Amino acid sequence: MTFLDLVKKRQNDRSYLSTPMEREKLARALEAARLAPSACNSQPWYFIAVTDPELKNAIAERTTSPLIPINRFVPEAPVIVAVVTERPALSAQIGGFMKGKEFNLIDIGIAVEHFCLQAAEDGLGTCMLGWFDEKKVKKLLGLPRHKRVALLISVGYPKETNTRTKIRKAAEDTGEIR
Repeated sequence: MTFLDLVKKRQNDRSYLSTPMEREKLARALEAARLAPSACNSQPWYFIAVTDPELKNAIAERTTSPLIPINRFVPEAPVIVAVVTERPALSAQIGGFMKGKEFNLIDIGIAVEHFCLQAAEDGLGTCMLGWFDEKKVKKLLGLPRHKRVALLISVGYPKETNTRTKIRKAAEDTGEIR
């Protein structure tokens, strides 16, 4: 598969099979994330792959709301990965402050996409989750107050194996070559 084919294959999956996931595939996705580039090589992330069904289900409960029908699929996923922000290197902090950019969040985005692309190559589905009760998730994971959970990723074998048609802006509306 070419890289562009892999990018086309990768999608947010919101329905998972109950099939257990091989530890090797999870380890490869974590390795892909570990190898991601970051500002000043600060690597401001820490990934916690939750495979314990009880803890995973407790975290899944914190991704939805009785008022808003969102993320109801998360309990189906056999794994939830918490992406924890780490303090970036001092040089990246200074550069980010001077330029008004949160390089650590850019870096985490790159690492998470590396994770998701590797998972897709191995036939796994993922969905990045920004809607969750961070305070309760941090407590469940035993994280200190100064840490942040940037996002969660549901991971598992998708029920639907067909890649959905991507609805995107036209190429000429998203970039140009000068």
